[in-house]
Amino acid sequence: MKTLEPKEVFGIFQQITQVPRPSKHEEQIGAWLVKFAKEHNLDYTQDEAGNVVMRCPATAGYESHDGVILQAHMDMVCEKNNDVEHDFMTQGIETYIDGDYIKARGTTLGGDDGIGMAMALAALTSKTLQHPALEALFTVDEETGLTGAFKLGDGILKGKKLINLDSEDDGQIFIGCAGGIDTLAKLYYDAEEVKKLKGEGAGLFAARVRIGGLMGGHSGDDINKGRANANKLLVRYLFNISKQTDLRISAINGGNLRNAIAREAEALITVPFAYKEQLRIELNKFIAEAEAEYKEAEKDMSITLESEALPDTLMPKDVSEKLILSLYACPHGVYAMSKDMPGLVETSTNLASVKTLPHSSTQENGAEKAMIVINTSQRSSVESQKHNLKNMVECALRLSGAEATHGDGYPGWKPNVHSELLEVTRKAYIDITGTEPEVKAIHAGLECGLFLEKYPWLDMVSIGPQMSGVHSPSEQLSISSTQKTWKWLCKTLESL
Repeated sequence: MKTLEPKEVFGIFQQITQVPRPSKHEEQIGAWLVKFAKEHNLDYTQDEAGNVVMRCPATAGYESHDGVILQAHMDMVCEKNNDVEHDFMTQGIETYIDGDYIKARGTTLGGDDGIGMAMALAALTSKTLQHPALEALFTVDEETGLTGAFKLGDGILKGKKLINLDSEDDGQIFIGCAGGIDTLAKLYYDAEEVKKLKGEGAGLFAARVRIGGLMGGHSGDDINKGRANANKLLVRYLFNISKQTDLRISAINGGNLRNAIAREAEALITVPFAYKEQLRIELNKFIAEAEAEYKEAEKDMSITLESEALPDTLMPKDVSEKLILSLYACPHGVYAMSKDMPGLVETSTNLASVKTLPHSSTQENGAEKAMIVINTSQRSSVESQKHNLKNMVECALRLSGAEATHGDGYPGWKPNVHSELLEVTRKAYIDITGTEPEVKAIHAGLECGLFLEKYPWLDMVSIGPQMSGVHSPSEQLSISSTQKTWKWLCKTLESL
């Protein structure tokens, strides 16, 4: 990667990929940024949240112009394939080049938002770029809670214009984003020991159903691309079986992060032994249905069934039934499209993860309980619809007997089509490419809405190079688009 042009951008990005930076664990990348600032004689500040701000003065002739803030986030989504051994807390990313793309071997690449960080740092240290006074803001924990933006120190920013470098679509200028809120449900139950069941478990057949090989992706940006959710597919199959025979769940696990579409899910179940062959027949029918429905979006989908030894414990029958019904009823996907911007998703929800915690792992009123933990994420550019969908998800999950709570949420960023920064950025793109950029809003959480709460005078846009497969091990960053975006950023700063 160090041989790619511009060397200042790709060289810095290569260094960033070797620094561990999981969300909520940005200590190492924060220390690396401080070291970078010291090595390049940049003024810097680190606030109590861990956010880092670096500054460099305007170049000659730009001293009287409004200062510009370049903004990116430090953390990355840490996803890997099940067959890959990788410790995101201690290991860097193994990158490689495939044609026009930079990729990672079996893990997320961290181009989101490592490449934004790299471009901001390259701008600060460039010897040739002409620009107003620059600040670079690097926030923590954007991916799992926007913590850095929420806790950004008052008065830490001086600039009047902000260019967010966290977009993933070539030739597009984003001027708005969705707000979001998370819903967490916990279902406590007393697991039943199989050996204490009538006949000591005799007459039961145990099997593990696995769904994998799905595309997954970003729960905002990719929610309208027709991809399957492994949790929803799994529960759909379990529901089909539960209508025909006595199905019991021992454990169910699917998905990982609230802002990623679930790529894998599995359940350890039992059915009456006499239903063993029918279980396989029904699976083959279900596979045919799923493949027909997702033949374009999910070409590598895998649905398997394997016999297992009887588990030690099962969910009570009524808990299994209610959980399946509740998860099947829980909405997932696009709920409404924008009426103001054609093609933009207005409101959506993601059934992100379902996890079974072992028996006795939880204490409730002094009694040992097993627990199912369910995470979902709702997004909308309409605040009332965000809360409407949040309540809808809560209702579906409470039908299982689960307790549901909601996060604090974060605001959206209302588009300003009359923005001065938008016009300068648009003209800079035309100068570079000879074509008109698209001006859009994004159905994903950007930190810009939170910045406006503390710095309401900010004029903002968001740009970035082409990436795909973000938040999944198929993440890839376009080299040519990165080169073009760097020229675009430089032209914009010079034009300001």
